[in-house]
Amino acid sequence: MPPQVDLVVVFRASSPRALSKSQAREDAENAERQYSNLLDTLNNAGLKAAGRRGENAGQLLVLVWCPASTLVRLVHSERYSDFLSGLPVTHRTGDINTISLSPADRLRLIHGHVTSMPLDGGLGVLPGSKDWDRVESVMSLHDHEFNEHWIRSWTTRQSGAIHLDKVREQFGESVALYFAFLSTYSKSLLIPSVLGAGFYYLGTPYSPIYSILIVLYSTAFVEYWRVHERILAVRWGTRGSFKVEKRRAEYQADFPWWKRELRTLASVPVIGLFSGVLAVLLTAIFVFEAFVSQLYTGPGQKWIGFVPTILFIALVPQFLSFYQRYAVSFTDWENHAHQSSYNRSLTIKTFTLSAIVAYLGLALSAFVYVPFGERIMQVIQSDVLAGTGVVSGLAAKVSSTMRQSGGFNSTKAIAGTEGKTLFVKDSQSARQKLNPARLQNQMYAYTVTNQIINFFLETFLPFVLRAVDSVKSGRPVWDAFHTTASSSKKSPKKRVVFEDERREGKEEREFLEGVRREVALSEYDVFGDYAEMVTQFGYVVLWSSIWPLAPVMAWLNNVVEQRSDAFKITVHNRRPIPVRTDTIGPWLDTLTFLTWLGALTNSALVYLFRPERKDGNSTTLVKEHSHTAALVGTRPNPNQLVVTAVLIALAASHGYIIARMLVKHLVEMVVWRRNKDVQQAEVMEREVKERYLGSLGIEKSFVQAEKVDGVEESNAILEFWQVDEGLEEIRKAVKDA
Repeated sequence: MPPQVDLVVVFRASSPRALSKSQAREDAENAERQYSNLLDTLNNAGLKAAGRRGENAGQLLVLVWCPASTLVRLVHSERYSDFLSGLPVTHRTGDINTISLSPADRLRLIHGHVTSMPLDGGLGVLPGSKDWDRVESVMSLHDHEFNEHWIRSWTTRQSGAIHLDKVREQFGESVALYFAFLSTYSKSLLIPSVLGAGFYYLGTPYSPIYSILIVLYSTAFVEYWRVHERILAVRWGTRGSFKVEKRRAEYQADFPWWKRELRTLASVPVIGLFSGVLAVLLTAIFVFEAFVSQLYTGPGQKWIGFVPTILFIALVPQFLSFYQRYAVSFTDWENHAHQSSYNRSLTIKTFTLSAIVAYLGLALSAFVYVPFGERIMQVIQSDVLAGTGVVSGLAAKVSSTMRQSGGFNSTKAIAGTEGKTLFVKDSQSARQKLNPARLQNQMYAYTVTNQIINFFLETFLPFVLRAVDSVKSGRPVWDAFHTTASSSKKSPKKRVVFEDERREGKEEREFLEGVRREVALSEYDVFGDYAEMVTQFGYVVLWSSIWPLAPVMAWLNNVVEQRSDAFKITVHNRRPIPVRTDTIGPWLDTLTFLTWLGALTNSALVYLFRPERKDGNSTTLVKEHSHTAALVGTRPNPNQLVVTAVLIALAASHGYIIARMLVKHLVEMVVWRRNKDVQQAEVMEREVKERYLGSLGIEKSFVQAEKVDGVEESNAILEFWQVDEGLEEIRKAVKDA
């Protein structure tokens, strides 16, 4: 049978850049010292370590296995720490049985021991640290049998509580908590899906009733999940796990707390600055796409519609990538003690800009394009394009250049545009170019088209990239479709064996080929999956009044998403390192914020767009949004429309606060206090404490003593307590009556 391997330490033996002869010799000596130190550190800690050649040149794979005696010591140390820190005790006896450990607990203990700092009792082998700069990663290997069973089970049934516990036993609480959230959220989407389909087919756009129900649904779901994750933490024994979290290697212990708080506070204006720049960039692209491109009639008119998309693809991802690097360095500068607080800070920084990209386009369309589209079109047409002459002059130069070069079929273009301007000048024609279905089209693109694209990028694109890499490396294309879930069944590829290399047996060779394939995979990060689901939740809560079928599309996507995420973890990514956690962290705060924001946006959308009357207005936006057009047309100052919408949104905010308080109280009483897992955990904790007190010789019975706290019970004191005058007074009162 193949050897049992708990961890794989990926070690870089040589520099990837070209070196001179002396530099190469020095680099090799440095690699030898660090590699020998690595083996000594692992072996001296009671682990078994052995190196093997990797897939790439200069790559070594150090295979690590933990014997039972060392594992017993790690288990005892963790339970001792858990008890002192007040974590729930899940074992009623003091017996430590390593066989009862789940695979995830085993890997978590060993990985934590190897990578945690010596101050926390670990070995300090942390990838990228100063002492271990040649250690690229510390990873674990997939359980192929479980992966196949897990993927197969998705075709026959949904994820239940038992299924979720199996996921936890393999991948740890962090991944299991994500799938619990995904499953709970997907099931809850059935409620707004039924509501949305009903209101959509009843033909009631921007219904106040639907908007109120959506806000109540989102509030109930968030509060239910807040309690449900606590129940899962109690069931899994991880509630309060942050108390025993290991410190980060980069943490400076002598750093004052107030300085760290000031650094964290300093990130607020930085986030605001980047958010402002991104908002300006997206607004400029929006104005170009919604107004300028519609007014342009010059050469290349049929291609002008692609310019906003090209600008978005060329600028926005680059800006986000630049900001991500800055956010990481800024979060490092904040000097967080634990990885959970570090991830929380980085998540807030990252998702803030991602939310702007996701929702700003809809916000501009809803609160700018529809209410004030005609006025903005008039300003751009009369003042910007015609008044300044800059754009017209630039367009004329482009037109002249295209005529000389023959671009865009210049002969036809010249003939067709002779005597015409480059932009529409007639105001009536310009108003007719406004798109009344823009909001619905955007919602369809975000909730249907984008989700289909994301599914392809997550599921099929990795196969394509691996196929291209196989062709470049001279390997068969079929190697790209070898999955970790089935790698044990595939025939190994041919490999050159050097004279100084030991001859491996067939079983060992197949095992090492599977290890090398897994090392080539990317690490799994649950951040991307949470971000995708929370963004989708925002579309449903904030904007489904625009298109009530959005919850239906979200539910259909999530039915597939649960399976594609399982497939992605088992096939396209390394095995996730188990992490103990009791919450989804900053994502819960983000969900809470989105529910509050949903109360504001839904009330504003209903006020602006609810249909009241149909009249003979001429423009397309007026016909589509008659109420808003009537308000804009009848009021001397259109800004009053925005002011009224803001006041209504603020009133809805106060209503949301009251509704949330009531929902939170009901969920707490019904779900938390009546839960059997919570009650059983309380009984178990009481039994453990009673056993502990019993082991100290402290019994429940009381022992009579003649002296308490040094006070002797004299006869005088006892005589005072033997006299009672209460009954005498009561009887006297009865006689007098």
